[in-house]
Amino acid sequence: MTLVRNTANRVALADPDSLVEQLLERMLNQRGYRPAKAEQQSWRRSLPVLAADLNDAGLGEVEMLVEYHLPLTSQRADVVLAGTHPRTGEASFVVVELKQWTAATSYEGNPELVNVPGMPGGPKLHPVLQVRGYCDYIADFARAVHDQPDSLAGMAYLHNATDIAAVADLTAVPVSTTGRLYTAATRSAMIDFLRSRLAPQPGRASADILLNSAVAPSKQLLKVAADEVRDREQFRLVGNQHLAVELVQHEVEQARRSNSKRVVVVTGGPGSGKSVIALSLLGELSRNGRTVLHATGSRSFTQTLRKVAGHRDKRVQSMFKYFNQFMDADANDLDVLILDEAHRIRETSVDRYTRAALRTGRRQLDELISAARVPVFLLDQHQVVRPGEMGTLEQIEAYASGLGIDVHHVPLGEQFRCGGSEEYVLWVTRLLGLRAETPTAWTGDPQFEVLVADSPAELEAILRSKADSGYSARMTAGYCWPWSNARDDGALVDDVVIDEWARPWNSKSDRRIGDAPPAPLWANEAGGFGQVGCVYTAQGFEYDWNGVIFGPDLVWRDGRFISVRRANRDPDFKNSVKVPDDRFDHLVRNVYKVLLTRGMVGTVIYSTDRETREALHRLITE
Repeated sequence: MTLVRNTANRVALADPDSLVEQLLERMLNQRGYRPAKAEQQSWRRSLPVLAADLNDAGLGEVEMLVEYHLPLTSQRADVVLAGTHPRTGEASFVVVELKQWTAATSYEGNPELVNVPGMPGGPKLHPVLQVRGYCDYIADFARAVHDQPDSLAGMAYLHNATDIAAVADLTAVPVSTTGRLYTAATRSAMIDFLRSRLAPQPGRASADILLNSAVAPSKQLLKVAADEVRDREQFRLVGNQHLAVELVQHEVEQARRSNSKRVVVVTGGPGSGKSVIALSLLGELSRNGRTVLHATGSRSFTQTLRKVAGHRDKRVQSMFKYFNQFMDADANDLDVLILDEAHRIRETSVDRYTRAALRTGRRQLDELISAARVPVFLLDQHQVVRPGEMGTLEQIEAYASGLGIDVHHVPLGEQFRCGGSEEYVLWVTRLLGLRAETPTAWTGDPQFEVLVADSPAELEAILRSKADSGYSARMTAGYCWPWSNARDDGALVDDVVIDEWARPWNSKSDRRIGDAPPAPLWANEAGGFGQVGCVYTAQGFEYDWNGVIFGPDLVWRDGRFISVRRANRDPDFKNSVKVPDDRFDHLVRNVYKVLLTRGMVGTVIYSTDRETREALHRLITE
């Protein structure tokens, strides 16, 4: 998918304001929002320059795919040029990252991070690494180029940089076919490079090949965790994912040299790659001899990582901890502590099993920051689903500031879950009233499918047909039914009863019961489809097809969802003093947001409430 597709000569002749308006209209229609003025200005100033250069190179018939949407993610490349390779005659593509920078320097001596004068937000990823990451990602996921090793090239173009000395630091990063750097001062060399990759003939057929390419299945996090930690990276880090990994490694070295403490916070929505970053860091830092541990507040997620990533190596299993295991850790005992799902940090680590000596009233956030020279928090504030969860960017920044510690914040705009559909995630947040915007109709996205079922049996049948076709699939529901222990013979109780349909919740046990997997492994082990999962077993995981049952605790009335507290059975929500009604309302909406954003390919929705089902049918255009 691309916002605008046109030949270079037509882009060069177009009025820049008209081109921007066209891009704005496409962005609004496809993604549901208007980009910031800085991005609009970038289009206005950069695209005509590149188009004119292509014309001057005799490549006016080459197609420009502006704001090319990388498959299975919301990440976009500025431009992909599509044409024919002058030597092979095959389809050829050049990915272009456009920068308006006139000057840039390396960040604190690190060549892979750069400072740009006048630009807020801290260090930026080197543009050569950025465009190289895009090329690698396209090569991984666009089947059309899988067997064409010479079909992809990439370049970063600083078209305003006329003084080579002002960007001299950027030349320290080695160049390659998929990562080259050009400036206004080296324009002639850039034209030579483009001519070596693209012939002076129409690029329509090549553009069709890329835009219509089949997409390779996304590699699911937990299936490759073992290789990620033990041997090498299995995921292509893109954009700010790459920046986050580079920044953390830089901060680790700086903290060691200066005997100081530094904090990094990475924020992003579901599927934005936070756990990919976590595993990449764990593998890379451990290979480099740094003392590093991974921690979460989720029993399911931690035990799954231990099993999958460390199934052949007990040492690897020991690298995965819980947030409450650092109560008596020595200060700065670790180089790095990676805090995945940090939105689940609690006010205190103390529970009924805590030794008296550790009942000091110390905050869990203080324990985690103290334990490492560089604590790294990865979080999504809209996934706070339990009372007492405290992990927000504002709380971390405020606490670190009180200790005199600087915080680097890296926001992840990318979206990899839900087929990379930003539109779907935006639609969900509007639907649930988590944005100050009216819910809108789902008009469809070729990357992600949304269906409404009229019965739980229909929901299950749709998911089973997907599972029979080789997809992974799971059913989840709001916590609106009792949750019984298994019977004496080990059988699970069919607690989730809707009319004539009844199914059990996932097993509570840490061991397999019949075909049912242990509770922490419900989301990814064989046998999990027969049970219904809740937010506590689904959070942090993903599967291809996602079934969500809305219980009577959230129903549609008068054009919006309203919460019904008496219909909820979650024990954590019972105490109305600790969880007042407004807090319950917010948390239950977050619960359903988590459930609705587990799917990679599609989601099937059913509500026990007839009026809500009717509203969902109206909102979802089939």
